[in-house]
Amino acid sequence: MTRQTRTAKDIIAATTAELAPAADDNRFVPLVEAGAAPLSMLAGLALEQRHIIASDRRAFTFLAERSGPGTACARFFGTLADGETLALERLGAYEDACGLTPPAIGAYLPQAGCQAYPAYVAWLALNGEPPSVALALTANFAAWGGYCARIADALRTRYGFTDEACGFFDFFAAPAPEPARQAIAAVATGSDDEHGEGVADGAHYGRLLQTYESMFWNTLAH
Repeated sequence: MTRQTRTAKDIIAATTAELAPAADDNRFVPLVEAGAAPLSMLAGLALEQRHIIASDRRAFTFLAERSGPGTACARFFGTLADGETLALERLGAYEDACGLTPPAIGAYLPQAGCQAYPAYVAWLALNGEPPSVALALTANFAAWGGYCARIADALRTRYGFTDEACGFFDFFAAPAPEPARQAIAAVATGSDDEHGEGVADGAHYGRLLQTYESMFWNTLAH
């Protein structure tokens, strides 16, 4: 298949495969799967996510606005922003299961290694071309969703967490056909022929996103 005939769907698949993390890129998830992560480490994930969700929701909303009303990119980023709101609603049950209290949540100081990811997403919101950002995020979400599926399973089997407590991870692990269709449409706008060939920066953005995500997990594992 030549570059000229690749579709946006092909480009997303190729970029996702290219950027897929190595087995040893994430030290946190194997600890949870082994039941070796203490509750304080699990709580750290919740505390960091509360900050990340707030930042990413604003970044996605801004990207939707930058993309222009009614465009494919605006619809995609708007869906992502709405998804962050839904994720936040599910985070509370996980926080409760980790024994976190409102004072503890309010007093928490986030770690730089965990917040590098949302900081870069915010940079992309200001500086990235929306179709390329859509490609980078979609490729990265594949890895994130896989990690969430593994954590949800381990929390149930190793820690006895309820379905409600695992809802945050189930939300990201579950297939999402509509956002996937929106992602293809958004990436396709990166070229005049709607084959997505004008999104070369997406792989570069995605490489950095994946690096920052690994930094997030490994900071938690310390």
